[in-house]
Amino acid sequence: MAQYVFAEGIKYLKGVGPARADALAQVGIKTCRDLLHFYPRRHLDHTNVSRVIDLKTEGETVTIIGTVVATKVISGRHRERFEVDVHDDWGGRLKLVWFKGFRWIRRFFVEGYRIAFTGDVSSKYGGRWTMVHPDFDRLDESGPRLSTARIISLYPGSARLQAVGLSSRTFRNIIYQLIKKRGLEFPQVLPEWVQEEYDLLDGRIALRAIHFPKSHDELRKAKRRLKFEELFFLQLMLRQIKKMRVKRKGIRLEVQGSRYSQFIDQVLPFELTEDQKKALHEIKRDMQSGHPMYRMLQGDVGCGKTVVAVAALSLVVDSEFQGAFMAPTEVLAEQQFASLQGYLEPIGIRVCLLVGGQRKRLREQILQEIASGSVDIVVGTHAVFQEQVKFKNLALAVIDEQHRFGVEQRATLFAKGNNPHMLLMTATPIPRSLALTVYGDLGITTIRELPKGRKRVITKLFRDKYRSEMEKLVLQQLSEGRQAYIVYPQVEESESSDLKNAEAGYRAWQQLCSGHSVGLVHGKMKSSDKEAVMAQFKSGETQVLVATTVIEVGVDSPNATVMVIEHAERFGLSQLHQLRGRVGRGKHQSYCVLMADWRQSIESRERLNVILRTTDGFEISEADLKLRGAGDFFGTRQSGMPELRIADISEDMPILEQAQEAVRRIWEQDHDLIRPEYQVMRTYFETFVLARMEGYARTG
Repeated sequence: MAQYVFAEGIKYLKGVGPARADALAQVGIKTCRDLLHFYPRRHLDHTNVSRVIDLKTEGETVTIIGTVVATKVISGRHRERFEVDVHDDWGGRLKLVWFKGFRWIRRFFVEGYRIAFTGDVSSKYGGRWTMVHPDFDRLDESGPRLSTARIISLYPGSARLQAVGLSSRTFRNIIYQLIKKRGLEFPQVLPEWVQEEYDLLDGRIALRAIHFPKSHDELRKAKRRLKFEELFFLQLMLRQIKKMRVKRKGIRLEVQGSRYSQFIDQVLPFELTEDQKKALHEIKRDMQSGHPMYRMLQGDVGCGKTVVAVAALSLVVDSEFQGAFMAPTEVLAEQQFASLQGYLEPIGIRVCLLVGGQRKRLREQILQEIASGSVDIVVGTHAVFQEQVKFKNLALAVIDEQHRFGVEQRATLFAKGNNPHMLLMTATPIPRSLALTVYGDLGITTIRELPKGRKRVITKLFRDKYRSEMEKLVLQQLSEGRQAYIVYPQVEESESSDLKNAEAGYRAWQQLCSGHSVGLVHGKMKSSDKEAVMAQFKSGETQVLVATTVIEVGVDSPNATVMVIEHAERFGLSQLHQLRGRVGRGKHQSYCVLMADWRQSIESRERLNVILRTTDGFEISEADLKLRGAGDFFGTRQSGMPELRIADISEDMPILEQAQEAVRRIWEQDHDLIRPEYQVMRTYFETFVLARMEGYARTG
């Protein structure tokens, strides 16, 4: 059938062959659809080619087409350089220069080759117009004119692809041959009414135009169509996964029992906020629905998510089931274990800790207690995913800092029970666009309200020459009986880096804070040593804690009022926000001091400005998404969702909302997609979307 042309392999396409097919498979290109969806990284406009004789402005970015007349490698005093002399078709002469990384490109510049190159022009080299490290593309003189006098596509490259000759020029030729030979067979994967309703370019034209646009307007329309299509099928997949989950039978838990009531009324030394009460209401409703809960609990640092999770776990024990509380690191797991012990053991709930590196006899005893059901709640790290860990009756898995766990790990944990409930927690609030895409299959509960009495953390930015101001603030807080964190980007001195390090900082702060106890904690220490140092800080025995980002989550000392972050320009927005969240957890005014190098990149300046401007985690997460993009934010690739190839959810929110609306309308008409007008769409969806998401669907 015509719609299966997309599923055909590429080995026998003209210009591919076995060696190139193997290289393409390594980067995920195995079928005709994969090849067509290998979108250009950018486009060069060769419709208006500049002439060398017309160049006037230093630093101007231009595209020029010319012929290679000579090449040479020049050995300088300190480094080599590669020079290429090029003549354009009007007699103009221009020099191309590379100072590094030119070994692999020399083969592209042979006398007589036609080259298109784009870059900033300079006249500082002997008065001749020059381009340093320009982008370039060798032009094809035979066959269709794919590389001159038009908008041409440049494709993502890698050493593996280049080794078998897969340059942008080669990709253009291969894709051109595929479209020329089979283009009329490409299926129209969106229903006709969707295409008309949302004013979308024809799907076949869009696939041709993204690779070989006839104009900038056509390219713009092609991008919009393909972004819509990508987001449309992602939304359809999320609907399908929700449908699959609703069909599953889950463990129906009691609304509440004696342990839950004791925890709320007797153990907690404070009253829950309205947001916490609302969160518990939604969790209770899900766990008594008869279907597995799959809910995200999000909220800023210090908002009380853990208390909500502990209350949910007490409900599980009331119904005579087991629960698991997962943490991404041993340090955090140990702290959460201590916290859960303090909350739950006074009301008769048994809690154990399972982490890597425990003694064999202790580990065997813990595994036996979990399997027999004599332990109610298991707090652990990735060690819980191991095959030998067997629960008697797991009913709820709480996953803290959920983005640090992969989709297969969540699926493994889910398989340890009979369709258990899943509560995912994150202290990095989810931007609305991500909530509609990557996490669109989840129920999302948000805690915005902070406990009463919390004061806004005052954030300051200092350069190194104002270090004395920072030290004065720290010493003042220590004199008032408060505590301080000093965070460094690396553990020890490194020959390859001039960054300040925790070990040297520890010695310096010991001298500076005579009369106060200073502790040191970092990821290279033994687990027992880290635990001991942080316990001393939490108890107040240690007043200054010098650390790396090992304290990013989980360390909680209400008496700590200063967070100093050395080389703050090297940290991501989410990390800075998490670190700042370690202070401001008590009744005293708290401070976060960012020590930053004045030679900051534009991106790091933007990050620091965001942290200075706001303490609102939701605003910070939106800014982080824009700065980092959806691929890296929150480890979304780790979540198991497909990587977006052309859509950018930080920029394409209007398209996302239209795609979501179209899917909603189709779902309301026919969520089984059995109508005749949906058959092509359904085949495409099942072949290329659902088939690749089996792991994600297994997580609940």
